Amino acid sequence: MTLVDWMMILGYFGVLAAVVAATRRRQETSQDFFLGGRSVGWLAIGASIFAANIGSEHVVGLAGQGAKSGLSLSHLEFHSWVLILMCWAFLPFYYKSGVQTMPEFLERRFGPRARWILSLVSLSAYVLTKISVTVYAGALFFEVMLPEVGFTVAGVEVTSFWIGAFTTVALAGVYASFGGLLAVVYTDLVQAGLIIAGSLSVTYFALKHLGGTVDGGTFLDGWGVLKETIKASPGTKEAFSLWHPLSHPTFPWLGLTIASATIGVWYWCTDQFIVQRTLAARNLKNARRGAIWGAMLKLLPVFIFLVPGLLGWALHQHRAGGFSIPVDAGGTLQEDKVFPSLVTQLLPQGFRGLVVAGLVAALMSSLASLFNSVSTLFTVDVYKKLRPQSTERRLVKVGRVTTVSMTALGLMWVPVMRSLSGGGLYQYIQAVQSFLAPPIVAVFVTGLLWKRMNGRGAVWGLGLGFALGMAKLALNACGVETIPDFYYSGLLLAVSVAIIVAASLTAPAPEPAQIESLTFSTLGDDFKRENRASWNAWDVAGSVVVLGFVAAAYAYFWTWLD
Repeated sequence: MTLVDWMMILGYFGVLAAVVAATRRRQETSQDFFLGGRSVGWLAIGASIFAANIGSEHVVGLAGQGAKSGLSLSHLEFHSWVLILMCWAFLPFYYKSGVQTMPEFLERRFGPRARWILSLVSLSAYVLTKISVTVYAGALFFEVMLPEVGFTVAGVEVTSFWIGAFTTVALAGVYASFGGLLAVVYTDLVQAGLIIAGSLSVTYFALKHLGGTVDGGTFLDGWGVLKETIKASPGTKEAFSLWHPLSHPTFPWLGLTIASATIGVWYWCTDQFIVQRTLAARNLKNARRGAIWGAMLKLLPVFIFLVPGLLGWALHQHRAGGFSIPVDAGGTLQEDKVFPSLVTQLLPQGFRGLVVAGLVAALMSSLASLFNSVSTLFTVDVYKKLRPQSTERRLVKVGRVTTVSMTALGLMWVPVMRSLSGGGLYQYIQAVQSFLAPPIVAVFVTGLLWKRMNGRGAVWGLGLGFALGMAKLALNACGVETIPDFYYSGLLLAVSVAIIVAASLTAPAPEPAQIESLTFSTLGDDFKRENRASWNAWDVAGSVVVLGFVAAAYAYFWTWLD
């Protein structure tokens, strides 16, 4: 790290501080703090959706997964189509109902018990996956970038790993607590640009060095060298392909397809972490356009994170320019250190600072978004339900305290998660999400499609589904071999739907007034008019472009190694 690199990083923090200072003065009510006063435009919403999604687990974990299994998990990143589904099929219901959280929407549809269950499940999921993984991945990056940093206190060695973990958590917590969602959203505008620019520079220099293995080759030759290296390595072509046979122990195509769709619908269509950004829009038109803009940005991760992982693997095979990736005592590639190795060994000064700033931006944006979502869920769905007479000032204070408490729980889970992530960070988080997502997706989708579904069906579907998902996670943690994770996800989805249907049929159907404008078959005239007025031909065209790019990417990578 040179002076130029550090100047770029300090510049990033300067912008961050300015945004926080500007937004802090606008936090007078709980709606200001949790939803930005519902005043945000579509450009900021789309950038915030992208920046919130791209955490350090993408920068570190997805690149590592590319080096380990090629395109196997790209299905979980080609999710732009799910955002299009969200903005057309789910978002109008959320926005029309005027809710602040997803559990609050479930209460409108199914009653208070469903709201309580989803609130507790969501808070647990944030600790088990998002907070702990984001902190761990960021700390791992600092461990590789600054291995010499550390000190000893009372005979205990404090390494750069833990220094990075606690420092980033503290910084993200400060600006999320002081600036609320407005600070998160508007800093994400800057952070999205940093993430893209930094990651593209890694891709460029990796292609350049790999292309240099050919006499007189340039970065344009790097892609061809990558393909030839994969084909020349025994078994790698099959391991790195887009599709795997049904007998594959980890990524069977059917299980992965069902699980990726289920996780996608849960994450992009029903999770507070993402949907909260669209609820902050000044109107439904801005909310939908923000989601479409976010879907366009979501087309990038495979090319700016997973592909660099592939390139890092190929550079390691050629030892191009002396490049190498750390291996463990058994000689196995430490895939989660691929991206940091690319940064430290390939990038010239200035660019290294850009990428580190991009990594910090990814880490900070995800953590700050998580903190805001967690505080919203707890304050609105738990504390406010228990203390309905609380003042607006009190609710904001509780939200800030919740941020600190949930962060501490996430840090406590990091050592446990570190032992569970032997298959790679990205694979870990997707596996855990594949156990959490099915019952939530089953309840939301069935509730919108089937007006006969009632509160009993929602409560039993969420409760039993979550218990079955946690049982699978516990067996994995104990090393017990069971059904492959992604097959289990599909099975759990089917079981959850069956539970919902059976339980709903044992209780009376909901009253018509209770479900008006909360299912597709009970849409009111006002709902239809407002929804139709919120879009035009540009929104349709943008959606078609996104779906076309997803289809084109699948068409290319389907046979790219043939």
